[in-house]
Amino acid sequence: MVNEETLYDVAELFKVFGDSTRIKILFVLFEQEMCVCDLAESLSMTDSAVSHQLKILKQAHLVKARRDGKQMFYSLADDHVRTIINQGIDHVNE
Repeated sequence: MVNEETLYDVAELFKVFGDSTRIKILFVLFEQEMCVCDLAESLSMTDSAVSHQLKILKQAHLVKARRDGKQMFYSLADDHVRTIINQGIDHVNE
């Protein structure tokens, strides 16, 4: 059996995936890394709203940030993120 702390962490991770806006952001980041302003434009959202969601995604280790001058660029943290979402889509489509 998996220990209690690990189960709690997994539940917290799935809570992050429970928001469609965050899923949309992750989908956009499937293609390429992007700055907040480009993400906001592609999703028809405000920079502030995207930044808020990115903070949550970053805290959950689902995205990573890279600074280039004054701008931050965001990308998927690793291939596990893509796998989790793709498996979720496969499950929903069955």
